[in-house]
Amino acid sequence: MTNFMQNSCKLFYRQFLLLISFTLFSALPYAQNNYPNKPVTFIVPYTTGSTADLLARNMGNKLSIKWGVPVIVDNRPGAAGVIGTDFASKAAGDGYTFLFTATSHASVPAIKTKIPYDPMNSFTPVILLSNSAMGLVINPNLPFQKYSEFEAYVKSHPNAYSYASPGTGTTQHLAMELLKQRTGMEILHVPYKGISGAITDIIGAHVQAGIVSLQAASTYLQSGQLRMLAVLSEDRSKSFPTIPTLKQQGVNEVVDTWYGVLAPAKLSPAIIAKVNADMNLILQTAEIQELMDKQGLVSVGGDSTKMKSLLQNEIPKWKTVVKKGNIQVE
Repeated sequence: MTNFMQNSCKLFYRQFLLLISFTLFSALPYAQNNYPNKPVTFIVPYTTGSTADLLARNMGNKLSIKWGVPVIVDNRPGAAGVIGTDFASKAAGDGYTFLFTATSHASVPAIKTKIPYDPMNSFTPVILLSNSAMGLVINPNLPFQKYSEFEAYVKSHPNAYSYASPGTGTTQHLAMELLKQRTGMEILHVPYKGISGAITDIIGAHVQAGIVSLQAASTYLQSGQLRMLAVLSEDRSKSFPTIPTLKQQGVNEVVDTWYGVLAPAKLSPAIIAKVNADMNLILQTAEIQELMDKQGLVSVGGDSTKMKSLLQNEIPKWKTVVKKGNIQVE
């Protein structure tokens, strides 16, 4: 081969490499700018009217206007969210299907050992939308004004008291079991079919305590029918600023209910970045903030790593609590 031919081949090879590199590097911004160009579906693994559903519908309406394509909310409730979550996990990771999920996404794998998806690896974290505080409440006729007094009494009188939850394996149930394991308290669990019955029986002194969302307990706390001894969030509640957190009272635990968005696995970084940025903007609108206030939620937002870190922490945490407590779903 002559020198001329060798040089020509080398030049062609360089140009070919440059063309491939340009194509690869330009693909991400093109995909981001051209996305979405067809309807997007939000899977909600809970019933219509649930908090996750309200978030999906309200955010979907605003994103539909911003994106210029329909956003469809598809409710697929059942099996504590497993049915809809499984459906979402099997969708293509192309940015046209998202899962609006909640705390049960992390707790269900602890109480249901045979679920048809991996709660972490089957999904791509997109955004942590919001969280909601829970509190430890008691019947107000009990003599305790501080959490430390309640803990000391329960520890010195094992199983003399009982606590209510909206059902075995619920976040409220697991949160109290976590508290028991951290402090050494022994208190009996009484599961109910929903939070209403649990609160009613705490008020009626059929059980002495419970962990409940502040939204569900707010009216009863304000009327004095319940007394709250601790907030389980990182920070005090704006609605009940005089009530200290567990951490402020010496128990280093934080348990919130939360709502977030996941996508099927292997979603491209460009689409994650775009959807995350757009959802962060929607979170800041007056309409969404008003919805958050009505639902007792605190907006979180931020990049996708917040959602990822939350799952990495909570999934093994609840598995440990369930195993240690030998909790079995009835």
